[in-house]
Amino acid sequence: MQADPTACPKTRERPEWAPNPTNHTTRRHTVPRTPKSPPETVAAVDLGSNSFHMLVARLLDGQLNVLDRLHDMVRLAGGLGKDRRITPEAATRAIGCLERFGQRLRHMPPGSVRAVGTNTLRSARNAKEFLDAAERALGHPIEIISGVEEARLIYAGVAHGIAGDGRRRLVMDIGGGSTELIVGESSEPLHMESLYMGCVNMSRAHFADGQIGAKRWRRAVLAARSELEPHRAIFRRLGWADAIGASGTLRAVYRTVTESGWSDAGITLEALRRLRDALLKAGRVDRIRLPGVSATRAPVFPGGVAVVTAAFEALDIERMRISDSALREGLLYDLIGRIHEHDGLRARTIANLAARYNVDTAQAERVRRTALELIAQTAGPWALDEETSERLLEWAAGLHEIGLGIAHSGHHKHAAYVLANADLAGFSRRDQILLATVVRAHRRRFPTAALAQLPASWIRDATRLSILLRLSVVLHRSRSPHPPPPLRLIAAGKSLALVFPDDWLEQHPLTQADLGQEAAYLKAAGYELHCS
Repeated sequence: MQADPTACPKTRERPEWAPNPTNHTTRRHTVPRTPKSPPETVAAVDLGSNSFHMLVARLLDGQLNVLDRLHDMVRLAGGLGKDRRITPEAATRAIGCLERFGQRLRHMPPGSVRAVGTNTLRSARNAKEFLDAAERALGHPIEIISGVEEARLIYAGVAHGIAGDGRRRLVMDIGGGSTELIVGESSEPLHMESLYMGCVNMSRAHFADGQIGAKRWRRAVLAARSELEPHRAIFRRLGWADAIGASGTLRAVYRTVTESGWSDAGITLEALRRLRDALLKAGRVDRIRLPGVSATRAPVFPGGVAVVTAAFEALDIERMRISDSALREGLLYDLIGRIHEHDGLRARTIANLAARYNVDTAQAERVRRTALELIAQTAGPWALDEETSERLLEWAAGLHEIGLGIAHSGHHKHAAYVLANADLAGFSRRDQILLATVVRAHRRRFPTAALAQLPASWIRDATRLSILLRLSVVLHRSRSPHPPPPLRLIAAGKSLALVFPDDWLEQHPLTQADLGQEAAYLKAAGYELHCS
C-alpha cells in the first residue's frame, strides 16, 4: 500500500533519545506529584503608584500575624513623563526600594511571595523593561494586575480585617493613580470599579506648581465627579450600611480631621469642607501644617482630598471609618488560599466563562484529562514547573472552545481575544496573556509570531504547553466519549515521540492523518513529532 503523505512520521526504530516504553498498553500513566510543604511565612509586595509596600506575615488560627512591614514613598506615577514612560530618576528610586525589600525576601522560597504592580505599571509604555530590572532587584516575580482585580484584592483585605457582621459595605481605596470602589457583603464583592484618578495624577493635573486656590480646587473636585458620574447610579442603587476607607490618603485624611477636632467618629462631609478650608488657607503644599500629613505626603495630599470630597458628594456618603487592611492583606490571603489549594475563585472564573460561552464541557473534560496525562510524562524532561503548568493547561483545556460562541471560523483567535481582554477575577495580566496565547495556539498553523511577542522567559514553556494542548485536541477530534488508547509521549528537547499500541494508528487513519498535519505544523515551530 502506498504511504499516506499526510501521515505522522513513524519511527519503528525509535530515535536514540526515545527510550523503549514498557507496559504502555496496559494502563494510563500518571506521574504522582510529591506534595510540597506549604511555607510557614508569606509576603506581599505592592508596587503602588505613590508608595511601595512590603508585608511579611505568618498565618495563625486563620489570622495573619505580621512579622515585618516596610514602605517607601517612591512616587512612581510622579515619574511618569508625558510620553507615558517611567523616567530614569523614578526607576532608580523604585529599584533602590525593591533592592531593600529584596534583602528581606530573597531567602524566601518561590511561591511564598506575591508581588503586584498597579495603575502606573498598567499604563507605562516601558513597564516591561522596568519589570525586568525590578524582578532582579526583588528576587521574585512581579505581576501586573488589572484595576478590577486590584479592587477585588482590596476588598478581600478589608473583609478579612473587620468584623463579619454580614452588612453591605462600601469600600474605597485611593491610590496614586487610581481609585477603587467596591460594594460587597461579608467576603463577597458585588460590584467593583477602578477609576483613573488618584492622589498623584490629580495633584499633578490641578496643583502641579504647589499652588492651592479656590478655582483649582473646584476644577479638581469637578474632574473627580466627572469620573464618578457614570457609576454614581449603580452604587447608589446598591446602597450600603457602612463605608470603609483603605489607603494612605484616607488614613491621612482620617487622622487630620479627628486630631483637628473636626470629627469624632470618622470622615464626614462637614469635616472634609473644614479640611478644604485649611488647605486653601495654606495656599501652597509646602505650607501645609496638618496632623497626619507628612512633608513627603503634602505634595499629593490636595489631589487625594479632592477625590475623597467628590466621592462623598456624588455617592452621598455620610460617614467613613478606616480599615488598617487593604491590598497587601488581600494579596496574602489570596496567596495562602492558592498555597493550600483553595483556589476556588479562579476555578469559578473559568467555569463561569465556559458557561457564558456555552462550552461543550464534556469535550473540554476529555481534552483536559489527556492534556494532564501528557504533561505528567513530559514535565520532567521539559523542565516544566508541574504544578503551575498543570493549572495553566487545565484552564486552557477548559476554555479552548469559547470562541465557538462567537464564530466557528477562526474561533481560536476569538477565544484568545476574549481571554486577553476580559476581567477575569483572580487572574493577573501574566496569567491572562499566557492563557490567551496557549489557547490561540491550540489549532491550525503554529503562531510563532504571537509567541515571540511574549517576554523571553515565557516563550519556551508557553510553546510546550501549546503543543500538549494541540495534541490533546487532535486526539479528541471525533468528540467520542470513548478515551484514546493508552499512549506515551516521550520528550527530549524539541523532539517528541508519540507511542500508540501496536497497529492502533493503522486502524484509525483519520487520527493518523491529523497527526501528520500536526507534525507539519510543529516542524514550522522547530519541533519534530514522530508517531509509532
